[in-house]
Amino acid sequence: MPVDLNGYWKMISNDNFEEYLKALDVNIAIRKIATLLKPDKDISHDGDHVVIKTLSTFKNYNMDFHVGKEFHVGKEFEEDLSGVDDRKCMNSLNSASERLIIMSGTERMELHRTHGNHGNQELRACGAMCKQLFKNT
Repeated sequence: MPVDLNGYWKMISNDNFEEYLKALDVNIAIRKIATLLKPDKDISHDGDHVVIKTLSTFKNYNMDFHVGKEFHVGKEFEEDLSGVDDRKCMNSLNSASERLIIMSGTERMELHRTHGNHGNQELRACGAMCKQLFKNT
């Protein structure tokens, strides 16, 4: 199973997010709104079921998937981003150690605890990287 990320995570910092959104070809209006937000994460991991809720004053977004009885590299699930940037994509899980890595084509999202009640989320797409810092409350 991946690292335990259960809990409510408040965003502390969000570095290089606009460049990441540009790399994804997100339109300028949504980019400008998104860079003003500090979305929180509400993560629940119950058995093989993981739900990652991204919560903000503008839009909320859920990623819901099963890692299976025994977590394994390459397990795929569909992500519906129609409410965010009008995409649907197939993602695959790619780590069972200290990090949860979710990949889709050239995109990569990596979640991990850094120390104690802090965690990082790194978002990568087409050469751009955004680093977000969260605190578990």
